Amino acid sequence: MPRTESTPADARQEDRQPVQLRRILRLFRHYRGRLAVVGLLVGLSSLVSLASPFMLREVLDVALPQGRTGLLALLALGMIAVAVANSVFNVLQTYMSTTVGQRVMHDLRTAVYGHLQRMSLAFFTRTRTGEVQSRIANDIGGMQSTVTSTATSLVSNLTSVIATLIAMLVLDWRLTIVSLLMLPFFVWVSRRVGKERKKITSQRQRQLAGMSAIVEESLSVSGILLGRSMGRSQALTEQFAGESDKLVDLEIRSGMAGRWRQSTIQIVMSAMPAVIYWAAGLTISQGHPLVSIGTLVAFTTLQTGLFRPMVGLLQTGVDVQSSLALFGRIFEYLDLRPDIEEPAAPVALAQVRGDVRFEHVQFSYDGAEEPTLLDLDITIPAGTSLAVVGETGSGKTTLSYLVPRLYDATGGRVTIDGIDVRELGFGTLADAVGVVSQETYLFHASVADNLRFAKPDATDEELYAAAEAAQIHDHIASLPEGYDTLVGERGYRFSGGEKQRLAIARTILRNPPILVLDEATSALDTQTEHLVQEAIDALAAGRTTITIAHRMSTVRDADQIIVLDHGRIAERGTHDRLLSAGGHYAALVSRSGELASVA
Repeated sequence: MPRTESTPADARQEDRQPVQLRRILRLFRHYRGRLAVVGLLVGLSSLVSLASPFMLREVLDVALPQGRTGLLALLALGMIAVAVANSVFNVLQTYMSTTVGQRVMHDLRTAVYGHLQRMSLAFFTRTRTGEVQSRIANDIGGMQSTVTSTATSLVSNLTSVIATLIAMLVLDWRLTIVSLLMLPFFVWVSRRVGKERKKITSQRQRQLAGMSAIVEESLSVSGILLGRSMGRSQALTEQFAGESDKLVDLEIRSGMAGRWRQSTIQIVMSAMPAVIYWAAGLTISQGHPLVSIGTLVAFTTLQTGLFRPMVGLLQTGVDVQSSLALFGRIFEYLDLRPDIEEPAAPVALAQVRGDVRFEHVQFSYDGAEEPTLLDLDITIPAGTSLAVVGETGSGKTTLSYLVPRLYDATGGRVTIDGIDVRELGFGTLADAVGVVSQETYLFHASVADNLRFAKPDATDEELYAAAEAAQIHDHIASLPEGYDTLVGERGYRFSGGEKQRLAIARTILRNPPILVLDEATSALDTQTEHLVQEAIDALAAGRTTITIAHRMSTVRDADQIIVLDHGRIAERGTHDRLLSAGGHYAALVSRSGELASVA
């Protein structure tokens, strides 16, 4: 399972913060042009805003005392023009920055989804679906405000701070120094708050992932059926309520983290103009005014304007610290190395004959004490059939997974037409090997869409022909909406046998030369099995077929049968030969109660 964050991991993350920040900045490199436009708009907005305090000084020191109504009108119009220009600049920069942010989020979502598509089956067998969904939805969604507004906020506030400081120095350098005395304290407080929120964010995202997993598992069709039939609906609700209550606590802690410290900053900032007024008032009362009234009002206006972007910069730092936890979780997935990778220079097969060989194949699952498959040597000539039988846990399904390369052999090799499957591209393998398993998966879409998943450009006539071969066309045609019928979540509007025949029709559309049937009829009743078996026979005709069998009646006509016992080949031969030998195969037939039907 992917590494989940812990205290040591968080410490390592902190050591890697500069690396992470550089990696985050690289996400924006394709949008440098747009960001430059945003920066220009922000800079213009900040510079235009600075004109207002200077015009205010002229109003108070010149226009009003001297009664110059013309100048007063011009200054008033100038202030209005500044407000209009700022509004236009703000709308444009918001549009540009939001567009860039959303494109970056799109890139991240697509990158994570595409990377997960490359992960091996083993990854998904040890990772809860809800955890994967949470990374894409909650973690990336949680970055939205940071990604869409951070760049603009950073440039805007930084530009405003620099420009305002220059203007304040021009007005009076002594008052400027007094105004900046508390800046180191503000920075220290913000860093403390940022670290605290980052830690809480990591905990919150783990909690959200856990809740997503509960929802995905318990509110699926299968989960509802299990919960209702086991009388566990109330217990599941209570479990979810408990997890939700933990999330409430984390959200409150996140919202309140550093609030008292930040309130102290706001109090100090609010008090600074009052201190300036008080100090200036003392100098005026003593007959030695430090500055003019107009300069004093303009300075405090700039001072107030300075505090706003300064707080914005500090808040941006807090947001970045918090979002590092989210980016860390996303990068963790992007850094996962697939167990099975496509070869750098895949071998091309112009036409697949269908010869399959297992050459001294061995396979072990990660962490397993004993290998699952040991020294398997099997040859399946093109167009012939192999049946694999054995006790539960003997390695039958694992063997079938090696041909389409859902797993890689840990010893020996599996070949198709003499080429190691590890040298073939994933597209070539998908075209060459079709898999029909016991657990048929159908999307929540129409019958036609589910069939066309195998061949998107299939015509209606091809759909009908595939469904007829799978003996499901008549049933589909009898439905009120025919091939436009919605199959429902995981195909629950269809019976087990109907879903299996839809899966077979889907595979017929793909027309693979090699077919793997993984206990495709084991969960069906006898009558339904007969219908599905006829569809399978139509599908298998002329193809190299590997059948993983649970019911002995499905293997009697195979060209060769092998019996697996603890990962080794215990017996091999035809049905009649193995039955007459009285060994493992005969014992399996006898225990299954199918001796009369298969003899």
